[in-house]
Amino acid sequence: MDRRIGIGEILLYLILIGYAAVTIVPFLWALSSSFKPLEEIVNGKISFIPKVFTFDNYNMIFTQQPLFGRWLLNSLGIGIVTTALNLLFNSMAGYALARLDFPGKKLLFVIILGVLMIPAQVTMIPNFLILKGFGWLDTYQGMIIPSMLSATYIFMMRQFFISFPKELEEAAEIDGLGRFGAFFRIVLPLARPALAAQIIFVFMASWNDFMKPLIVMSSPEMFTLPLGLNTFKGQYISYWNYIMAASMICTLPILVIYAFFNRYFIKGITFTGGK
Repeated sequence: MDRRIGIGEILLYLILIGYAAVTIVPFLWALSSSFKPLEEIVNGKISFIPKVFTFDNYNMIFTQQPLFGRWLLNSLGIGIVTTALNLLFNSMAGYALARLDFPGKKLLFVIILGVLMIPAQVTMIPNFLILKGFGWLDTYQGMIIPSMLSATYIFMMRQFFISFPKELEEAAEIDGLGRFGAFFRIVLPLARPALAAQIIFVFMASWNDFMKPLIVMSSPEMFTLPLGLNTFKGQYISYWNYIMAASMICTLPILVIYAFFNRYFIKGITFTGGK
């Protein structure tokens, strides 16, 4: 039995090492290429150590591309506001579905489950026409407001709050807190694992989104980073050195957020209620 367990563990580690290698090798190549001149990248040879090490790629995107800073701020602003609104509204909707009784509750929950089954591509044209009707094309609200709710995370928060101990809310009510007070002062602070998972996934989806900004934004100064990166690709030549340097900068916020919320993210939506 011990031998079988040992072999199973070895196979598991081999699979994980292989998956890690497949995942990290492209990232290491992109990081290395961000310090190479274009000629070295396109010569057809794969190397992880630059023969000519240079910071010119990073210098160029910050000094010779005047809109890069604007694209970075656009992505940060849209990502932060979208994430904050999702945390608030998804949590409130999930709590209402888990705790409150109101007419049409079951029907609303079925509709939310139905929305989960609809591919995002199906709603692209209707969303575009609605935004055009409101005059929100090429605006920040056109990017933020349609994304401030997510059926996926409403469902996730509902499942979390169903398992949340009612005794804590009852104790808060005895101490004089109303429904809103108990929600914002007791329930939400104890929902950190679920909120951390939302923060990581919602911000990452907003930060990496290419299709939605492509549909909504038309002015170069309103581009987000994914759209801005696409401007380094021309009809006859693509400046892969600049693209790799800009991609590394795009990766940093995601790494920082994951590192900051990692301990909550690992817990997922598990809740013990010990405190």
